[in-house]
This record gives sequence, C-alpha cells and structure tokens, in this order.
Amino acid sequence: MASGKIHILPSDSTPEFLFCSDGRFKIRGRGLYKTETESVGELINWIDGYLGDPAEITYVVIALEYLNSYSTTILVSILRRLNMVLLHSKKLVIQWYYEEDDEDLLERGEYISITFDIAVTFIPTNHITDR
Repeated sequence: MASGKIHILPSDSTPEFLFCSDGRFKIRGRGLYKTETESVGELINWIDGYLGDPAEITYVVIALEYLNSYSTTILVSILRRLNMVLLHSKKLVIQWYYEEDDEDLLERGEYISITFDIAVTFIPTNHITDR
C-alpha cells in the first residue's frame, strides 16, 4: 500500500505531480520531458503500491499547458497503471482540463482515451493554471 502522498514540484519543463493515498491525483503544468528522470520511477513505484489497496474512487485531474511526445509516453504509463483500479472493482474518474483554443492538447487526450480504452472527461477552460 502506498503511504500518504508523493509530491513532485514542477519545473520549467516538468509538471507538478501530487498523488495522495486517499485517491486524489493531480498532474499539472508543462510536460517537456526529454528523457526519463528518477522522479518518474518514483511515481510508478508509488502507484504500484497504491494499487495494492486503492481508494473506492480514484480521481485524476490532468491540467497541462503543453505535452510533448516523451511526456505523453510517461502520462500514458501512469494512466494505464491507474486504470488497473478497475480490476479491484473500484471507480476511476479522470478529468482532463484543456484551454478552449488548444485543439492539439484535446486531440492528444482523446487519442490516449480511445487508444488505451481509458475513460476521460474533457473539460474546456479559459485558464489551465487555475486547476
């Protein structure tokens, strides 16, 4: 079981990750990863622990300003793992916030949702940084 929470602060090129064992997950900021970092491994390990005893409902809020190809790979890895809560007869709620005029980010999210069969609710907003 994952303990407490894991919180990785954002940088100019990496998003903030706040994952709590009560089932609240937040990914926010800019995804400009060029290579995998140690923090990505920490996140995956934490999620694996969380999956041992997930909350009744896992809420995931994604509010990204930008998402490059490598960051998309990392996000897919996280979401595919979190999707495993369904195997425990638990619920997964994913809310993907995107700026109304950012068709690229919306399309990337829709592609992830369809390709990996992960249910996502897309929510247009005027200010992504407010999430």
